[in-house]
Amino acid sequence: MRTLNSAERQEVLNWVYDSIGTSWERELSPPPEVLAELPRCGVFVTLHLNGRLRGCIGFIEGREPLEVSLKDAAHSAAFNDPRFPSLTEEEWLKSDLEISLLSPLEEVDSPEDLTMGEHGALIHASNRQGLFLPQVASEQGWNRETFMSHLCMKAGLPMDYWQRGEYTLYRFTAQVFGQSPEPGSEEKD
Repeated sequence: MRTLNSAERQEVLNWVYDSIGTSWERELSPPPEVLAELPRCGVFVTLHLNGRLRGCIGFIEGREPLEVSLKDAAHSAAFNDPRFPSLTEEEWLKSDLEISLLSPLEEVDSPEDLTMGEHGALIHASNRQGLFLPQVASEQGWNRETFMSHLCMKAGLPMDYWQRGEYTLYRFTAQVFGQSPEPGSEEKD
């Protein structure tokens, strides 16, 4: 997938942010044309409020057109993330939005094949799975070992499972971009 330029990123961010607002009877403009030009891919939409996670939902693979996946992920992050109550309109107006467009999953032989800050990962074992986006390791200040331990925990596995258990590990990269809804805010890369 080609990398979106700054103007395209801003267009997509504005549209995805506005799509959440339709829950409060706000109008949604047609999706940016660039979304029709891009292939289907995995997407995640993350919301932050006052610097803290407020919702994050996505799809590992692109099964729908990109505009459908982004709109569904945004709505789910705002209203269906089981870790949080539904977003209120007041919170929506103050929330930061981040979009991650995922590359296809690539199976790897070991955690040594992961570069922290560059690769996200999906672990699958015993009918359980856990996923972290590429930016999580950097945001948390994790090294590879800590990343893998938390990935196992997220999958509902013992934290040391990656050192002793049988599992399948996948990596991926992502175009990650975001914004704050406040006037005059700068795009976050």
